[in-house]
Amino acid sequence: MTFMRQAAYLFFLLVMVVAAPLAAASDDTIVFTPQWTAQAQFTGYYVAEAKGFYREAGVKVRIEHPSATQPAMSRLRANECQATTLQLCQALEIVDGGIPLVNILQTSMNNAMVIVSARDKDPLTQKGARVGIWSVGFGQLAICMSNKDHLDYQWVRFAQNVNLFVSGALDATLAMSYNEYYQLLQAGIQMSDKNVYRFCDHGYNVQEDGVYMTRAYYNQHREQAHRFAEASRKGWEWAAQHPEEALDIVMQYVNKGRIATNRVLQRLMLTEVLRLQADRESGKREFRLRPDMVRQASRMMHENKMLSREVTYEELTENESPQ
Repeated sequence: MTFMRQAAYLFFLLVMVVAAPLAAASDDTIVFTPQWTAQAQFTGYYVAEAKGFYREAGVKVRIEHPSATQPAMSRLRANECQATTLQLCQALEIVDGGIPLVNILQTSMNNAMVIVSARDKDPLTQKGARVGIWSVGFGQLAICMSNKDHLDYQWVRFAQNVNLFVSGALDATLAMSYNEYYQLLQAGIQMSDKNVYRFCDHGYNVQEDGVYMTRAYYNQHREQAHRFAEASRKGWEWAAQHPEEALDIVMQYVNKGRIATNRVLQRLMLTEVLRLQADRESGKREFRLRPDMVRQASRMMHENKMLSREVTYEELTENESPQ
């Protein structure tokens, strides 16, 4: 499926969201669906629930993970959740497709994506290489980079793990520095500055995870959305101060979901996710969407025909400016 087809698919799913009644939240409960199965990438939300931060904020939240047969986008289509996490590039595609969104909390301040090449080769010298890319998306910046440098990568889609690369079927693979990167290390893949290309160090430092609602839902539940966002932020701040206790909470969700992972990987993930939350310039966790990064991502995606127009920062924030 091409990225244009993927964008069209997202558009179809989210049209269903807007068209569906908001009955799922009629009891004022926010059903929150992270974009993936239980893992430390979502620690702050688990902590906010487990430590009672949502309850203290006066908001009812139910965390429901997606599954292989019911992904987050499908849950949105069925109106079974009111908030989800999206990468910035995903949100831009959805808004461009005609579905207004509001970013109510930005957790990522830095880009986590890397390309790992086999046999200690520089990814920028592997023209025409077979490169693994997630079937659910997330690779927009990699495609922009490949086009700019005329690398002509052959993109090979994978569902969730690194087996294709480890088996030797791929020349390189995309990975997140908090997730697949550590899976590759555990699999015995050698990592060095030569065969690992970090997008954040080469002009592609675009924010990733944020929490989004449809603007239609947000406009009807602003106070509830603000309380949810503030309690979620409190969960992340607590996790940064108490990482081992936070990890205990993460593992409860992991075990409940019967996720094939281990505490070592989840500790590495949490450490890296927290590191990525600190802005490079200020060194602080700012929990804000940066206008310059929205402009950068929107411009690159528009130039590479992933967007029909440049989506503005204002379109993703509370006070939308007139078009």
